[in-house]
Amino acid sequence: MSTEGAGGHADESTAGHAAEGTAGNAVEGIAGHVAEGHAGRAVEGTAGHDAGDADEHAERFTALRPLLFTIAYEILGSATEADDVLQDGYLRWSRVDLAEVRDTRSYLAKLVTRQALNALRASSRRREDYVGPWLPEPLLLDERDASADAVLAESVSMAMLVVLETLTPDERAVFVLREVFGFEHGEIAAAVGKSVAAVRQTAHRARAHVQARRKRFAPLDTEAERITEQFMAATATGDLDGLLALLAPDAVWTADSGGKTTAARKPVVGAAKVAAAVLDIFHKRRTESDLRIETVTCNGAPAIAAYVEDRLEGVFLLVVAAGRITDFYAIRNPDKLLAMTGVHRISRR
Repeated sequence: MSTEGAGGHADESTAGHAAEGTAGNAVEGIAGHVAEGHAGRAVEGTAGHDAGDADEHAERFTALRPLLFTIAYEILGSATEADDVLQDGYLRWSRVDLAEVRDTRSYLAKLVTRQALNALRASSRRREDYVGPWLPEPLLLDERDASADAVLAESVSMAMLVVLETLTPDERAVFVLREVFGFEHGEIAAAVGKSVAAVRQTAHRARAHVQARRKRFAPLDTEAERITEQFMAATATGDLDGLLALLAPDAVWTADSGGKTTAARKPVVGAAKVAAAVLDIFHKRRTESDLRIETVTCNGAPAIAAYVEDRLEGVFLLVVAAGRITDFYAIRNPDKLLAMTGVHRISRR
């Protein structure tokens, strides 16, 4: 996810016109669906704006909603919090005098970044006190959005989001805005409240940090799909040897339950231990209960959804590299599965 790959290092035009043709958000459940023609209740009471202004605010925001959601999600690692940021962001946007806005994309990105950073800082204490590992929320995507954009696909992958969790809030925002979306240092400085020189230093530090920790990334391909199918077959029959053949020797199982469901509270490391954990869930429990397993695509990667009756019990994301499964990310906290109810649109433009 190099700077050059992020849209050719946004020249001044990158911050201006890239999103006018972007379609509106496909998620039906987002609160504050503010832009279905009229801004509706979101702008009631807004002084000084007539119906035409409300329409213009709504149209501009809707055109950029996939971009704005992606920025907020990558800064927060939470789709539900990103949706909240967008709702609040629109309410603030609806009170802006459009005559003073020279660059809608840059203005809204700055607004959403500030709100996302506020939300991230407010939640930092909760994350410190979290029971067990904290993982980002899984996301069902419109696969057309990331299929032709490797930078976008990697930026929302669970493996990359886990790395972003190791950055400070400012480092994370600067890295996302610069490396993924190609904003200029001056634009980022305005968004995070730092000098341009400080942003340059933060960008360099964050880039080096991520590079040292990022995993090899390949867009969803036939190899990943084939290995996922083989994984499903091995777990269905309890084939330990077949499962071990699919796992990297240093494979890691990381589970996020928040203490609300049964799950390992520390990462499980090593192929043998991971295989035991996998078979306990995907074979033993499936044969002893009404657990139903389906393959899905989350965050642009193979994943497995586990249901009891029609209730989603967990999402398990697989990371495949060099023909082996290197990581499992098991999201069991029911609060983090709420975003799985609908498809989200993402964009870098």
